[in-house]
Amino acid sequence: MATRPAEIDFDIIPTPTFLINERRVVANLEVLSRVSKEAGVTILAALKAFTHPWTNNLIAQYLSGYTASSEQEARFARAAGGDLHIYAPAIKEKELENLIEGASHVTFNSLNQLSLLGDQARSKSVSVGIRINPEYSEVETAMYNPTDKNNRLGVLLSSLDSLPSGVDGIHIHALCENDSFVLERLISHLEENAAHLLKAAKWINLGGGHLISKADYDVEHLIRVLAKLKADYDLEVILEPGAAVVYEAGYLVSEVVDVIEREKVDMAMLDVSFSAHMPDCLEMPYKPFVVGAINPNDFFPTYDLGGNTCLAGDQLGQYSFIKELKIGDRVIFFDMLHYTMVKTTRFNGVQHPSIAVWKSDDTFEMLADLSHQVYPPNLD
Repeated sequence: MATRPAEIDFDIIPTPTFLINERRVVANLEVLSRVSKEAGVTILAALKAFTHPWTNNLIAQYLSGYTASSEQEARFARAAGGDLHIYAPAIKEKELENLIEGASHVTFNSLNQLSLLGDQARSKSVSVGIRINPEYSEVETAMYNPTDKNNRLGVLLSSLDSLPSGVDGIHIHALCENDSFVLERLISHLEENAAHLLKAAKWINLGGGHLISKADYDVEHLIRVLAKLKADYDLEVILEPGAAVVYEAGYLVSEVVDVIEREKVDMAMLDVSFSAHMPDCLEMPYKPFVVGAINPNDFFPTYDLGGNTCLAGDQLGQYSFIKELKIGDRVIFFDMLHYTMVKTTRFNGVQHPSIAVWKSDDTFEMLADLSHQVYPPNLD
């Protein structure tokens, strides 16, 4: 059960609100900084997981910089300062120059992208890498597993006899909220099947999915694993965690607007939406913790939780509470910063489509060009 921290007065928070717990963000960053220093590796914050200007000063004190996946994210990272690394599943030729401005590293997703864009990146003194699908993963959820042979992310390891010409590094993202022992087994797989690439590379980016700030994570073991990889192959080792930066460091504070009586389980209607604010809850589905709630049982008041859109499936349940929910009560969702807040703005900094009309006189009119909208929008 997620507990209500005594130092936070949720009753004064307007709803709906994403609430950042500064103490926990700092604690997470301190752990990440320790790993970076003691293992001698570079740790970046992955903007795809969480983005807000308020955290820039905190991140700058502890981490080397950011990894960005789009022009929107890259502009944000340059404004924030620090190192900038770039990876995107697909990069348009006309966008590359703006995307890599100020960047030190760029990783291409395919040999086609490398062939098309590699020389241009190198001409800007950017170190070029290639993403590799290691064909090994212990991620159990298919939607989060990037290593299936038919997946679009990266070049199959089995297809690479050597590191392509002009490539300095390899990027491997095969984890999702995993621990250091899963990482160790992934590295063993690489040593058995890709030692030739490790020996030829100048750097390796081990991507994200490292839940380093979780309470039971074995940080000492991680430091040993990373330091050994760095020493054995004389590599610059890079990690780009996303969730770990703000893990358990935030809340989505909502309010009960109505309680609808139903035959089996009553519905508590909230002023948030699972579809609009917490899409992972419907896509996965993923059931978040609610502060003060317990597993559904027959001994305490139990409710389905309803979102405030007209989508019939915009609801989540069931949760039991010590006391009956009443209109005006707070319902507080826990661990709601990583991969949640960004999905109410722009996941991966993906550009929103512009809006246009093809008129009856066969002329074209742009109604809304969103290509240069501020990112994150309206969050300064």
